[in-house]
Amino acid sequence: MTQPSKPVTTFVLDQPGQGEVLLQHKVRISVTEGPDRGREIVMEGDRLLIGTHPQNDLALTDPAVSRHHAKLEITQRGLLLQDLGSTNGTVANDLLVDLVRLPSRTDLQLGKTHMRVELLDETVAHPLATTGRLGGLIGQTPIMRSLFTRLKRTAATDITVLVEGESGTGKELAARALHDESPRRDGLFVVVDCGALPRGLIESELFGHERGAFTGAESSRQGAFEQAHGGTLFLDEIGELDVELQPRLLRIIESRAIKRVGGTQTREVDIRIIAGTNRQLERRVAEGEFREDLFYRLAVVRFTMPPLRERREDIPLLVRHFLDNLSSLGGRQAVKVSPQQMERLMHRPWPGNVRQLRNAVERLAVLETLVESAEHAPAQARVPMAGEDVLGAAMAGLVQSGQPYKVMRAHLLERFEREYLTALLERHQGNLTQSARAAEIDRVYLLRLLDKYDMRDRS
Repeated sequence: MTQPSKPVTTFVLDQPGQGEVLLQHKVRISVTEGPDRGREIVMEGDRLLIGTHPQNDLALTDPAVSRHHAKLEITQRGLLLQDLGSTNGTVANDLLVDLVRLPSRTDLQLGKTHMRVELLDETVAHPLATTGRLGGLIGQTPIMRSLFTRLKRTAATDITVLVEGESGTGKELAARALHDESPRRDGLFVVVDCGALPRGLIESELFGHERGAFTGAESSRQGAFEQAHGGTLFLDEIGELDVELQPRLLRIIESRAIKRVGGTQTREVDIRIIAGTNRQLERRVAEGEFREDLFYRLAVVRFTMPPLRERREDIPLLVRHFLDNLSSLGGRQAVKVSPQQMERLMHRPWPGNVRQLRNAVERLAVLETLVESAEHAPAQARVPMAGEDVLGAAMAGLVQSGQPYKVMRAHLLERFEREYLTALLERHQGNLTQSARAAEIDRVYLLRLLDKYDMRDRS
């Protein structure tokens, strides 16, 4: 599959009366074969959902297509196509794919439906904020300034919002900005991390409880919905919410009324709901782990927080901000970052995104030296002592206990897969069939892994 002949997002222009705008190419999707032959849709936003569910952007009638089949998304890496766990798979240019970057013109097959995806010369203009900051969010790159504009526009309404993005990208900061820029700014901003609460406590945390409702309930207690009355409730990691609680959450979102655990009284709540997730909720729906009706009730408006690797130009700005904050808090002279140190910071992968960068800057401020991560540290072989576990010795240099568990797990898995694939391809001179046979994995799965890390050009 060839690389795109032109980028999806092009450049920033000053337009009379509009200020700076980001120009983005439109994408046309045309159905060429199947029950919906002749259907056509032009993608002007940053994502498009395809499937048989009527709320998809391109809703098909082909029974061989899944309800939530595939997603097209515009990112800094280009136009991405992702299969959402469909039953019959997604084929792009005769290749079964999971996640792939598309060229300017691609033939797709979903079930018995064939379609063509074309990047058009025609563009759509997205206005950019004039400032590089919105609340706690910081960034001068066009992708961030476009996000600031859309957040401010949405904040003025009471519409329900779903904020998506990898861990550490600032989902809570985006939710806070929506609250602070809204008419509800004088009310409380209440945060509930659905992935951090024990299963037995989350119902009480959300809805409250009456005295004696369960062992240890010595007094009545308001839940997050009542606490946020007149303000905003941010349900972080909503994808981790127990399936059994999801119907009750849906009813509350629709009725804006709750009953405490062990109670009989219905209490009305006046709140705005914002949800956050680092999971692909469409895939969770397809797997039966998340209710379809709840997903659509939450995803009225969706924002995706860009990972740090897609806005590297913001790193110097973020580093200066973190150092200035540490200097003002500690009353000490600001630490200066050398050009060499900044260059290394600019080229790290940052799997933990802005949160990981902030931690690195804090270590720099304390130790006055840039602590290298395992991936960028000088290559010095550590020889284990006699009787020492070799894997344990290697892991000791990789694991950073100061990082969240999910961040380190993702970082270590990514590093393993990248290094394994690199060595595998080198050993077999880029021959995919031999590489897949040696690794004892299917050739299609090997291609998926290579596409995942943009390593296809090494084969």
